[in-house]
Amino acid sequence: MFLFQRLDHTIKKMKANAANMITIGNLSFGGASIMTTLNESYSYSVLFIFIAALLDRFDGMVARKYGQESELGKQLDSMSDIISFGVAPAILIYMVDLFEFGTAGMAITIIYIASGAFRLARFNIMDSDGYFTGLPITAAGTLLTLSYFGLSLFSPVFYMFFMLILAILMISTFTLKKV
Repeated sequence: MFLFQRLDHTIKKMKANAANMITIGNLSFGGASIMTTLNESYSYSVLFIFIAALLDRFDGMVARKYGQESELGKQLDSMSDIISFGVAPAILIYMVDLFEFGTAGMAITIIYIASGAFRLARFNIMDSDGYFTGLPITAAGTLLTLSYFGLSLFSPVFYMFFMLILAILMISTFTLKKV
């Protein structure tokens, strides 16, 4: 009987922490993306950002399924998102293209990251009404990462403007219905 109680307790603990563990996985892949970018393994960096996006898609679903939505989970998700969809894609594009622009490339990269952080902070203090205000950082980071595949097609100037447009879209006040 003791074994079944222990097993039941363990399963309950796993359910209670499942969403946060998925979120930590998101953050971990975002961190791994940054490290692989710094080691010039850009293909792995792109892969890790996409894995982070997949994990980000499921953490909220798992939290709702097990009734484990919490303020801690919401904050942890935002911290993970700034790493995985703010810093990681920005550093990737900076390292492969924007470094050529020196200080201007650094400034655009920082503006993108800061806009993502602002967008996440605004999201965390707003009441959820079924709409996003501004472009979600997950979408912006995924689009920026997808643009990596156009390096041979687009000039470096395109990436300067693209990052700036994504930054403006993240901090803008238009609304999008959540899907």
